[in-house]
Amino acid sequence: MSITEYFDLLFSDYTLRTITLGTAVLGAICGMLGSFAVLRKQSLLGDAISHAALPGIALAFLITGSKDTNILLLGALVSGLIGTFWIRGIITKTHLKTDTALGLILSLFFGFGMLLLTFIQKQPNANQAGLDKYLFGQAATLVESDVNLMVIVTGFCLVIMLLFWKEFKIMLFDAEYTKTLGFNTQFIDVLITFFIVLAIVLGLQTVGVVLMSAMLLAPAASARQWTNKLSVMIGLAALFGAFSGVVGTAISASDSNLSTGPVIVLVAAVFVLASFIFSPGRGLLFRELKFRQNRRDLHLRKTLQLMYGIASTHENIAHPHAIRILNNFQGFTRKTLRKMEEKGWVTIQNQEWAMTEKGYSKAENLYNQLEENDDTTD
Repeated sequence: MSITEYFDLLFSDYTLRTITLGTAVLGAICGMLGSFAVLRKQSLLGDAISHAALPGIALAFLITGSKDTNILLLGALVSGLIGTFWIRGIITKTHLKTDTALGLILSLFFGFGMLLLTFIQKQPNANQAGLDKYLFGQAATLVESDVNLMVIVTGFCLVIMLLFWKEFKIMLFDAEYTKTLGFNTQFIDVLITFFIVLAIVLGLQTVGVVLMSAMLLAPAASARQWTNKLSVMIGLAALFGAFSGVVGTAISASDSNLSTGPVIVLVAAVFVLASFIFSPGRGLLFRELKFRQNRRDLHLRKTLQLMYGIASTHENIAHPHAIRILNNFQGFTRKTLRKMEEKGWVTIQNQEWAMTEKGYSKAENLYNQLEENDDTTD
């Protein structure tokens, strides 16, 4: 099935519609909450929580004997929250740094989860098959109830975010100032962390434990390149995440050999790469263009200042001088001279240049600015 056929069947086929809507909603909520993780410099927290959720899934199955998605995700939520509070406890109660605590909890919980999965696979019970889908995700298993749950959680997150918008915003950028205003910073921090854990748990069925952190962080990292405003960043991250989900699902559906979760993550990575290159202000392309423009401006100013020094020794600033006088000057190029002529700073006749009133005035202003800067420095 081609991508064109996929979009033709999107509104008529129940399975395609459910999977697409589920991945879009998941991408939106992950992008939205991932923005808080990125701005709080807790990017690795998503990786640790997603891995910490694995033993909860296995224990939920061992206790209930059921593969009901809601029960397994509830176990993942409890396990993820325990892992999160262990990380906080290690950071606050010991001298270990954040990265060390994240690495310890990630490896400990993931190792325990893999041990439980191995134990379950050896049990004489055919019902245990399929738990490994939570490692790499399996979007095809999404049903309408799963999508409804995602929509409800997303709506709940939006309501809470609007209610505590001021507190969240101040907490993100100045936690100490938030304390002086009388806000309960610990409650706000726990609330943000809880919703991040919730978003990760919701995505385990679709993207899996291994790739979930990328789904959380990639849309937020892309959005951060385009804006400095929190509300705009959250909106862009949600849009990038949703679009990654839809496009990734379409690409994976066009070829039965492609897994949906990894494709969604790769599409999100394309957004990150494009943002790093093309975003205004921070993009590599924009910075390179700005660097080249600044270098051209510097050449213009240096050449203009040299011409000013030459012209100021004559009563007539329009006195012609041979272009060869500039040949050994570092800031001079033929292109620079043409640019100055276009700006009306100099006139060119054959192999001689002369400064105009406009150019002399511009150069004099530059010279005065340099003198003022030198005086300030002294």
